[in-house]
Order: sequence, then structure tokens, then C-alpha cells
Amino acid sequence: MRSSAVLSFLIVALITVSLVGQLFGEQYEDAQAAHNQGDYLTEVKILRSLAVQGNLQAQLKLGHMYSEGQSLPQDYTEAANWFKKAAEQGDAEGQYYIGIAYQLGKGIPQDYYEAMTWILKSAQQGYAIAQFVLGHMYSDGEGVPQDYVLAHMWFNLAASRSSLGELDKNQIASKMTPSEIAEAQKLAQEWKPKVEREKMGH
Repeated sequence: MRSSAVLSFLIVALITVSLVGQLFGEQYEDAQAAHNQGDYLTEVKILRSLAVQGNLQAQLKLGHMYSEGQSLPQDYTEAANWFKKAAEQGDAEGQYYIGIAYQLGKGIPQDYYEAMTWILKSAQQGYAIAQFVLGHMYSDGEGVPQDYVLAHMWFNLAASRSSLGELDKNQIASKMTPSEIAEAQKLAQEWKPKVEREKMGH
């Protein structure tokens, strides 16, 4: 009897999540339609409503809009606020952008430790540009002890997922011993992503 009740609860929960996701998806499409029609006030109103409810797409969109001054006055503080909300939900893109905000001190006090923390989280999920930036942080000793082995590893991983990192990997290899290069290659081969959440609308 108890297991049946639990199963019923799970089914209801799944249906509720599905319906909420569908509703959020429709509202996000309404925001896009408003943007295409040049109705930026409606677009922002819908996105803000979704973002406050925890919608990842809306949080990221608002972050980029405030950062770039697109349809809104440029405001790095607001951009950092929305990127951080997405990051705290485990989103790799949000983690990268709040990490960069901390690194550059844009809209938030500069903090290399926080920058490293968030960029590492993003890189560990396989976000290529975060892996590339992390490679440079280890190469330059920015916010972390300089470590050519880890720099090479992150450049290697970034290069395997994008057009980034190949040149940087080769450049840093010229400063490394053969055993260090072998160690870095081994680390890259053994590396596995740590996905914190599936990329969903909510």
C-alpha cells in the first residue's frame, strides 16, 4: 500500500514538472516573439517573471542582455546577479560567466578565488571555453599556483571539444619536460565530466 502511494506521488510530481516545463517553454517563446516585434518591454517583463521563478533560459538571457546592453541599459551588476542565479542551479554556462565576472570585477567585487571556483565548476562539466580559460589561469598562475601540467590538460580538453586550446597547448608544451607532457596527456585521457544538472528550461 505504501509503495503504491509513493508511486502515485512520483507520477503526479512528474506530470506537474512536465506541465510547468511546457508552460515555461510557451512563455519563453512569447518573450522571443515580443523581441522579434520590437516590443522589448514585454520581452523583459516575461523574462524577468520566468527568471524569478528559476527558469534557467530566462536567467541566462537576462544576464546576457544586461551584460551587452541589449534591449536593456547595460548593467554589469544585474548581469552578474542573473548569471549567479543560473550558476547556483548548476548550469555550466552561468558558472562560466559569473566566474568571468569575478575574474574581471565586472558588476561584482574582483575575487580570483571565486573566479577559480566557478570557472572550475563549469570546466568540470565540459564547458569548452571554461576549460580554455582555466588552462590560462594555471599557465599564468592567476588565482591558482602556476601548474603547466594542469594547464596542458585543460587546453587539451578544450581543444578536443572546440577550436580553442590547440595552439596554447603546443606553446605550453615547449616549457614542459617529456614526463610532464605525458602526465598531462594521461590526466586528459582519464578525465570525465561532472554534470551537475541537465540543461533544461527550468
